[in-house]
Amino acid sequence: MRKALGFLLFSVVLSIQVSAQTFTVEQLKGFNKLTMEEFKKEMKQLQFKFYDITEGLSFLLTEYEATDYTSKIGKFEYKEEKSEDRIEFEFKDKKEYDQYLKLILSAGYKEMEKGKIITKEPYVDYYRNKEHIRLILPKTGESSPYTIIVFK
Repeated sequence: MRKALGFLLFSVVLSIQVSAQTFTVEQLKGFNKLTMEEFKKEMKQLQFKFYDITEGLSFLLTEYEATDYTSKIGKFEYKEEKSEDRIEFEFKDKKEYDQYLKLILSAGYKEMEKGKIITKEPYVDYYRNKEHIRLILPKTGESSPYTIIVFK
């Protein structure tokens, strides 16, 4: 796992970023491979500050917020169904959303399903082989947040 951490740090330094707290899709996928402890250390090194921990019956969610309050990242770990583990990155900028969409499509992901999550925000699911990414738009009439979810 030390190699994974080193790779993630190297990726952060080399990534072209829209804002100071943006992650590449590859970095988000990499966070899924980290244990919760490794994820916490990585967030501290990236100078994200602790935001919240939520423990449900079947999952643990640990969230961190950017120091400029423009984004939030969370790691879900499921107790029974590990395939449900995921990284959720929330941000405020439509331009950033458009850039993620362009990157996802150019990487060969295909739009497969549209719908609304339980809190009524519209989403679009993209798949490439067994890889799954979900983009969530703000509720109608609201300007943020935008969310990208990268499933394990």
